[in-house]
Amino acid sequence: MQNERPGHSIQTTELVHEAYLRLIDVDNVSWEHRAHFYAVSATIMRRILLDAARKRSSAKRGARAPLANLEQAPDLSCRHPEQVIALDDALERLGAIDARKGRVVELRFFVGLSLEETAEVLKVSVDSVVRDWRLARAWLLSELRK
Repeated sequence: MQNERPGHSIQTTELVHEAYLRLIDVDNVSWEHRAHFYAVSATIMRRILLDAARKRSSAKRGARAPLANLEQAPDLSCRHPEQVIALDDALERLGAIDARKGRVVELRFFVGLSLEETAEVLKVSVDSVVRDWRLARAWLLSELRK
């Protein structure tokens, strides 16, 4: 979120605090390892940004927004909530087809993990993450153009 404009609706600190509050509210979770924590955190951050996008777009239903750029997650979440919702829907479809590719996008896009960190969380090689990231982005772009 470092490239975000000043005064946007979700500050980095606010996102982290909200994620923390949701994490400590989770019952009966025994954290297995750091990768498990990152995976759960990615899902929670995705939901927070999606909820915020849905809230902002409720007054703008039916608006046609430009395509999402997967390299600009924070900017996208604030300025184009319709795109976040469309991306989430497409990401759900991708996860149904290939769960690992869906997780790669979630970890890279919503949490901002590096290729190496994503590989560590998913317990795969960096090359696998690079391939998954490339294919997932192409697939999502195709889906978002429909």
